Amino acid sequence: MAYTLAQIAARLGGRVLGDAEIEIAQVATLEQAGSDEISFLANSKYRSKLSDTRAGAVILSDADVDATALPRIVSSNPYAYFAKVSALLNPLPKAVPGVHPHAVVGQGALLDPTASIAAMAVIGRGVVIGAQSVIGEGCFIGDNVRIGAGVRLYPRVVVYQDCVLGDNLIAHSGAVIGADGFGFAMEEGRWIKIPQIGRVVIGNDVEIGANTTIDRGALDDTVIEDGVKLDNQIQIAHNVKIGAHTAIAGCVGIAGSTTIGKRCQIGGSAGILGHLEIADDVMIASFTLIGKSIHESGSYAAIFPFGKTEDWRKNAVHLRHLDEMNRRIKRLEQSKQESLKDNN
Repeated sequence: MAYTLAQIAARLGGRVLGDAEIEIAQVATLEQAGSDEISFLANSKYRSKLSDTRAGAVILSDADVDATALPRIVSSNPYAYFAKVSALLNPLPKAVPGVHPHAVVGQGALLDPTASIAAMAVIGRGVVIGAQSVIGEGCFIGDNVRIGAGVRLYPRVVVYQDCVLGDNLIAHSGAVIGADGFGFAMEEGRWIKIPQIGRVVIGNDVEIGANTTIDRGALDDTVIEDGVKLDNQIQIAHNVKIGAHTAIAGCVGIAGSTTIGKRCQIGGSAGILGHLEIADDVMIASFTLIGKSIHESGSYAAIFPFGKTEDWRKNAVHLRHLDEMNRRIKRLEQSKQESLKDNN
């Protein structure tokens, strides 16, 4: 479905300059856009691309408003506005309400009539599923799970018993919510399993990537607050708490009982050890290992720069001797100070 710029602005806000009646059917990059597509400029250093684009319209900020004569929508945040336009032009397919005859629904489950349960889904006893929620093919929902309104679980998502999922949650294929945390006690050289009796409690507007796992709490709950965005293949251990609107990139591992603040951004393959506290508004660079709590907002990184293998090996050898070198330097400094005293 196409919209005019005027219709888009009426829905999403923004200021239209130029032909407000031009129709837009899709979004695209500045390089690839055609006459019925809209693109965006979020960074002024790419302003030169405006002269070559064939887009029908662009989204830009006040700083770049005079850089093109194309029809345009002016926004304070062009990238976020572009995301909203893309969602408008690319809505999710509507699911058919009701329960597929090849789905299994347990005793006492309460399914809103507008919810959609696909083939081969298994819904446990006492489950509650809210309005307009979609449970994809092959999903498993354990007993007494609570699922809010507008939730979309893609095929083969697994939610263990007693977990709570808020409104407008999206979980992609292979996500596992509520598996046992890694809890064992050692006795006489053998591991004894500690039953994991907590839940996973997830707020509203959360997105969970493919094959991401969120373990249930050992005693207390694992908690994911509103607006959290999780990429693919993330491991969140038992009793972790993640603050609202935090975003975590792929392959991050978070060990048990760590608390992460609100609005944090964690780069791919970072590791966070257990029982730590991360303040609000912290940015952690990719591949960084966090071994102690962070109490102040800001950007943190601990990445060894790459180089040619032979150079890296030489530097690695030196790293092994840093402590020894530090002691030698201190001894030299002390010897120099003593020599200066003697000369005086």
